[in-house]
Amino acid sequence: RQDVRPGLPMVRRVKEALQKEEKQKEANEKNRQKSIKEEEKERRDLVLKSALGNENKGFALLQKMGYKSGQALGKSGEGIVEPIPLNIKTGLSGLGHEELKKRKAEEKLESYRQKLHMKKQANEQAADQFRIRFKTKQEERKMEGDLRKSQRACQQLDMQKDIDVPKETWFWIEPEEEDKKDEEDKEDECTSSDLSVSEKLHILTAYLREEHFYCIWCGTTYEDSEDLSSNCPGDSAADHD
Repeated sequence: RQDVRPGLPMVRRVKEALQKEEKQKEANEKNRQKSIKEEEKERRDLVLKSALGNENKGFALLQKMGYKSGQALGKSGEGIVEPIPLNIKTGLSGLGHEELKKRKAEEKLESYRQKLHMKKQANEQAADQFRIRFKTKQEERKMEGDLRKSQRACQQLDMQKDIDVPKETWFWIEPEEEDKKDEEDKEDECTSSDLSVSEKLHILTAYLREEHFYCIWCGTTYEDSEDLSSNCPGDSAADHD
């Protein structure tokens, strides 16, 4: 009975062709004549693998001086046991070429390592700078919030003392004005002050403590300067922390 399943005859023919090709390759390899270099290498390996015999003059002299096969060289036996290996140069490159290639490869590897190290340092510096900027920004936002808090407290306390005009224009939080001209005047005042947020906060908190005996971080109005100095921890957020 013939196998009539689809695809099987084609697979069988492919397998037979591959097997025939492998057998042909093996036959060609067996019948192929070895080159002079291959024959020299086989003869050399065969000689190097075999131990020296008594017919070798150097080995015979060693035996006369008391050397025995398998012993280490030297008067006290501290020398080598195996012969120095033979390295045959088969390439066409000049002497020192392999050392030059090795040195160039090591230099290339060292350069690559240095680039990786510099890249790692740059990434670490960028991360540190980002953290510093982020922390600085947070501190600035906190100081801006403390300044607005101090301005509101100053305006309220001044009004309680019937003070209609602040000592400095930025001591109070000015309401938003719709008039464009007023907004431009306000911008001019802000640019002319030349004071940073931290400087404004320091000046305003000092004014609140001296004029109203008030501490924005305690949120307390003290009776007098003596009560303020004895009960308030300090004149900054760090002192209260």
